[in-house]
Amino acid sequence: MSDERPFAGVTVLEFGQFVAVPYGAQLLADGGARVIKVEPPEGEPARHTGYRWDDYTRHFLGRNRGTHSLPLALRHERAPAILDALLARCDVALTNLRPGLAAELGLDYPSLAGRHPAIIVGNVTAFGEEGPDAGLAGMDQVVQARSGLMAMNGGMRDGRPVAEGSPISDYMCAALLAYGVASALYRRTRTGRGGRVDTSLLMSCLILQNNLMVRVDQADAENHAAYRDWLAEARAAGMPYAEQAAHQPTTRAARLTGIYYRTFATKDSAIAIACPSVGLRRRLMAATGLRDATLDASPPAGDRLAHDQALQDEIEALFASQTTAHWERLLREHGIPASRVRLPLELIDDGQAAANDLFVDGDIPGVGPFRVLGKALALDEDGFAPAPFPAPFRSETRDILAWAGLSPGEIADVIASGAVGEVPD
Repeated sequence: MSDERPFAGVTVLEFGQFVAVPYGAQLLADGGARVIKVEPPEGEPARHTGYRWDDYTRHFLGRNRGTHSLPLALRHERAPAILDALLARCDVALTNLRPGLAAELGLDYPSLAGRHPAIIVGNVTAFGEEGPDAGLAGMDQVVQARSGLMAMNGGMRDGRPVAEGSPISDYMCAALLAYGVASALYRRTRTGRGGRVDTSLLMSCLILQNNLMVRVDQADAENHAAYRDWLAEARAAGMPYAEQAAHQPTTRAARLTGIYYRTFATKDSAIAIACPSVGLRRRLMAATGLRDATLDASPPAGDRLAHDQALQDEIEALFASQTTAHWERLLREHGIPASRVRLPLELIDDGQAAANDLFVDGDIPGVGPFRVLGKALALDEDGFAPAPFPAPFRSETRDILAWAGLSPGEIADVIASGAVGEVPD
């Protein structure tokens, strides 16, 4: 493998399921790492989520590129010896098992470090390693609720909050995990020792709300305390959730979200604009032919709220009078950040995405042609490249065990024992 690949020569043993660890491993595989994925004999849950083609699903194809799967019954009496053989040849182990299971199976860092001092163990938890919630199970939707991210995103259905769209905390967590592993590998080149990388869905959710995760006491402490007191009373009185959320304090000016940093309904769709600076606001007024008196050198005195509401009504009516294409063209001519609001499936065939190789096409027997996201970043010409798509489940069992150092007789023996699975003859 080319030395241009940042993770060339690195082998990852992945005990991942669903999103965070599998996608984190895929990020490393696109950088040249070899990823051996240990799955239950029936396959990890993503192989069974949604429509299936043989042992593939959309969910599995989208976040397991570059993996070589080994179906292994972790509680089988032969499993520890197989795992030790694999771990002796691996640089990194990644886990997101239920709380306590990694330690129970001897796959946590304290258990592994003594036998494999150079190994790097990356672990994802829902709520972190310490504290009253450390032992709780959690997935994206649950942690979005616990962290405030669900409320911040504002998705509502029938008066209740919902986690809309993609499991974003999982994907943020995957990026943090890959960054942590890369950091540990870089440190190992200087020190020779491995290390422990820990991240959580909770931290991922908080990072996605970073703008809100700041409190300056002299400006915010009193307001925050008053809202918490009010919230306790509202909940005790049985106030609906939507009303509770509507009273959240905010540091973002209402005129910004009402006029300059928002989406507008157009004649045929919707468009988003972003004019947070005074210069961009002046450009927007020039493009629309409207006037915001507060941008004048000497703004007139008067009712600011009434002024802003009148301007908001004007600009909403103006945007609704023309098509999205009209506004997109005009605003871009004036250097204003703007885009039509697209639906996700439109991006799969989007020209801008294609020009930057953001998607990659595959073709697997039993599945046929398909398209998924490609490499997440570029490093020179070929530092990162889409790793190969996974081979059929159970088809690489003998190759992986041989790589781990088992003889043909030992391989036949562990297969016969039921500890590992392979494709039936």
